[in-house]
Amino acid sequence: MEVINDNSCSWINDLSPRNNIKILSSDLDCDWLIVGAGYTGLSAARKLGQYCPNQKVLLVDAQLAGEGASSRNSGYLVDSTLNDGFNSNKELDNYKKKADIYKLGIEAVRRFIKEYQVDCDWNECGKFFASSKVEDKRILENFSGTLSKLGFEHNLFSNKELKERLGTNFYNIALYTKGGILLHPGKLTRAMIDTLPENVNLYENSSLLYWKRKNDALICKFKNGSIKTKKIIFTTNGFLKSLGIKSNYNFPITLTASMTRSLSEEEFVSIGEPKEWGVLPVRPMGATIRMTKDRRILIRNTAEVYNPFQMSKSVLNKRSLKQKIGIKKRFPQLPGDIIQSSWSGIVSRTRNSSQIFEKIDDNIFVAGCYNGSGIGVGTLFGEQIAIKAINENTNEIETIEARNKPTWLPPDPFLSLGVRARLIYERLKARSDI
Repeated sequence: MEVINDNSCSWINDLSPRNNIKILSSDLDCDWLIVGAGYTGLSAARKLGQYCPNQKVLLVDAQLAGEGASSRNSGYLVDSTLNDGFNSNKELDNYKKKADIYKLGIEAVRRFIKEYQVDCDWNECGKFFASSKVEDKRILENFSGTLSKLGFEHNLFSNKELKERLGTNFYNIALYTKGGILLHPGKLTRAMIDTLPENVNLYENSSLLYWKRKNDALICKFKNGSIKTKKIIFTTNGFLKSLGIKSNYNFPITLTASMTRSLSEEEFVSIGEPKEWGVLPVRPMGATIRMTKDRRILIRNTAEVYNPFQMSKSVLNKRSLKQKIGIKKRFPQLPGDIIQSSWSGIVSRTRNSSQIFEKIDDNIFVAGCYNGSGIGVGTLFGEQIAIKAINENTNEIETIEARNKPTWLPPDPFLSLGVRARLIYERLKARSDI
């Protein structure tokens, strides 16, 4: 598994370059190996380092730590989601289980930033589920009923109210939820790297080629060395399938996003000087939009079955054109050349929008597949899979394991064909909101 680093993501480019990067170049032994250094892997390594200070923990990533999906997402720490099929009364209990996990995820991130005094542009401003289609009011009213039953504070807004809050009259209906948090994902992952315990060694740009069991140990072969370990935790999320981990239960989806430069004072005044906000789509293939703290606009309006390891510059440029159109539809008064960067990233999905969290053998553990909610849930699952791996239990683990388990998926090519067909269908339904 070899993933290419690039410099196309604004969140990552906001950060100072790191100079302490180590690449695996020899054969090593350890007590614990964690494969994947995103939110989950970094959190698992931190927790193992704290619980097992006298044991050797190795954390390895195929690219630069934290610079995969963890730094490439839209920066939403969610308390609730709309498009996961849990909106009927029949599914209310399952929705509550998922919402309980989201709540624990928010608390896990909050504890981390408080303990280490992390500045990640944390903003408890909530979020909007918004649509330009008046007929989507019915969807949001049904969702409002679900949220009311579970005690979520929320409000419905119409076009005029949204224009005042968002600076655009594109949206006709929206549901606001108070519990959502916006943050800078790159700053958060960088803090997780900088606070790793001393007994955790991080190796980057080190691709795992294959792994096997040998007697009571696990042997992992990398590009320039191997690691012999007693226990292993897989936290590669969108790349679990490529490593043969729970491959019939998860699949990767490639997303692309763009971010503008900071708006000038004149441009900002022209859209009403709104405070920072975040919009998620009512329909699954609509656009995710953010106005950041520093007056940049982020848009994500593409999702597809694509090679998860690398997107070419020419393909990315085509996706960026769709994002330029999406921004212009919402803010026609802004110049057409304000996009500063565009990038791709991977999200891991399951058939029933559940997550993977389990022991798959005596010394093999896995956590991942967050269906687009990886900041909080990924942080939570990383901490808790580490605790589970040392044979401890917590209330958080009990809550996680009470969820519905991921359901089986058909093999390729049937899976890819089915996912592509579904994405095309959802894209057509949401075409006005792209």
